[in-house]
Amino acid sequence: MIRRFLGATAIVASLALPVVAQAQGVPGGIERGARDGERAAGPVGAIVGGTIGGVVGGVAGVLGVDQRPRFRTYAVEQRRPSYTYSNEVRVGAVLPDDGVTYYEVPAEYGAQEYRYTVVNGRTVLVEPRTHRIVEIVE
Repeated sequence: MIRRFLGATAIVASLALPVVAQAQGVPGGIERGARDGERAAGPVGAIVGGTIGGVVGGVAGVLGVDQRPRFRTYAVEQRRPSYTYSNEVRVGAVLPDDGVTYYEVPAEYGAQEYRYTVVNGRTVLVEPRTHRIVEIVE
């Protein structure tokens, strides 16, 4: 029984890893990995694929290693006003609906589904529907 589980896990991991490597960030990696893993091997595949996707997505971040410094320079050059936030600026924090201005991320950075803003002097990427911080760009 355990051999079958380990065998299925190895197969799912080998099938899901190339796909989830394209995922952007932890949330996108988990979602895409779970979806692809479930298609490949059912519920076990969803669990393994989601885990692998989250790890790979977390390493790459939303912007990716190569894009992050370029985007940081871009954001600084835009001289956007900083929103004063009384809570800790961290990934997962949810910004308020009112008072914060969210800006589009240019297509060249590959994160058009997100918005960015400046909070307490720090540039952050935000999921536009929930206003949840998904990456701090430093």
